[in-house]
Amino acid sequence: MAERITPREKDFAQWYADVIAQAKLADFSPVRGCMVFRPNGYALWEVVQKYLDKRFKETGHRNAYFPMFIPESFLNKEKEHVEGFAPECAVVTHGGGKKLEEPLIVRPTSETIINAMYAKWIQSYRDLPLLINQWANVVRWEMRTRPFLRTTEFLWQEGHTCHADEEEAMKETLKMLDVYRSFFEDVLAIPTVPGEKTPGEKFAGAEKTYSIEVMLQDKKALQAATSHYFGTRFAKAFEIKFQDKEGKQQYVHQTTWGLSTRSIGALIMTHSDDQGLVLPPKAAPTQCVIIPIPKKGADNSEIMNTVSKLHEELSKHYSCELDVREGYSPGYKFNEWETQGVPLRIELGPRDLEQGVCTIKRRDGHKTQLKIEDVVKETPHLLDAFQKALYKRAKERLDSNTFVEDDYERFKVRLEEEGGFYLLPYDPEDKGFEKRLKEECKATTRCLPFHTNPIPGKRRVLVAKSY
Repeated sequence: MAERITPREKDFAQWYADVIAQAKLADFSPVRGCMVFRPNGYALWEVVQKYLDKRFKETGHRNAYFPMFIPESFLNKEKEHVEGFAPECAVVTHGGGKKLEEPLIVRPTSETIINAMYAKWIQSYRDLPLLINQWANVVRWEMRTRPFLRTTEFLWQEGHTCHADEEEAMKETLKMLDVYRSFFEDVLAIPTVPGEKTPGEKFAGAEKTYSIEVMLQDKKALQAATSHYFGTRFAKAFEIKFQDKEGKQQYVHQTTWGLSTRSIGALIMTHSDDQGLVLPPKAAPTQCVIIPIPKKGADNSEIMNTVSKLHEELSKHYSCELDVREGYSPGYKFNEWETQGVPLRIELGPRDLEQGVCTIKRRDGHKTQLKIEDVVKETPHLLDAFQKALYKRAKERLDSNTFVEDDYERFKVRLEEEGGFYLLPYDPEDKGFEKRLKEECKATTRCLPFHTNPIPGKRRVLVAKSY
């Protein structure tokens, strides 16, 4: 199987597509630009949902669901918002065999339909804060698509909150950005660069946009998640007012924050290798697999009893599979589970049984032997060590390929020859800077990082080529 994966050094884009295909994560849909989630791929999205949904609820948010069809007039209420999304919109003009009186936009994002409801629900300061999240699909008519990273239809979550004042709303904006940072670093084992977007790169209709940026193996950037402070712009457009404690009418201050299935693309492109998918244990739908190696023509009942007991014990604490399929060789099974990224493989053959040990192979090739009676006890340490090893490798890649550069011409040469992240001087008054980056370097500003080592008086902006 793995030999059907194009090496990364030869063709990174094809390698990415091959890993997805061989790990059975997704397939192309008959509809241009759309993809079909296969069970292995959807299981990864369920991991994302499970962790984040728990964190959202711990921070006081509740889930709701809003329609995917939005009246065209709603989108026109906020000028900057409609200008930002109009080129990507899919529009329904007919339904039930008749032309609609008003065209309907297929949800590219839900600010307008949600705010129309918030205007009905919020009357008093007692109704605040309103903290709602939605798990949904959206449609954006993309010209160039890539599985998980950018598709015409994709899955995501979008939080939409209302607050009494700017201070509370800004606190929410940054708190949710940190929830995403924690998820990427602690669960996906991907180091991040959090920061504020420049005015030219902020979300259409937002006052401020914050993002977390990650570096992939080809040293390109990916915007992994965003959190936005809207101020009162949408509140004024949709007349979302409340009576404060003094009896005065005030506009709410709003936030929105979201993460999509591109997080799966980031996971694949950060950790995987030329043998296939590599998953950190906390993000793996299957954390370990047990493969017995029976001897042909022999009584293998003791081997099967032993692996069955191991599976029973491990399954109490971890997602564990026991592969006893007939008609497949151990080598085939090894390769298949490796291609699908399972962190730990536990093997037990006749010789192992005689010695009272299991052979344990980590997905990165690290191999060890443990006494059979120690496997359950040692599994958490093995998984934790692998989780940390993957994060360490990704952090070293990020650190060793992030450069402080003051000379623009030298930066252009280095970006083309070396790739990576560059911290360049940022002058908000230089209105042509971002246009030059796109035209001359095919690069963009990613964010104004929260944590850098700037020269006093010089603010730095993170610049990279990106997906």
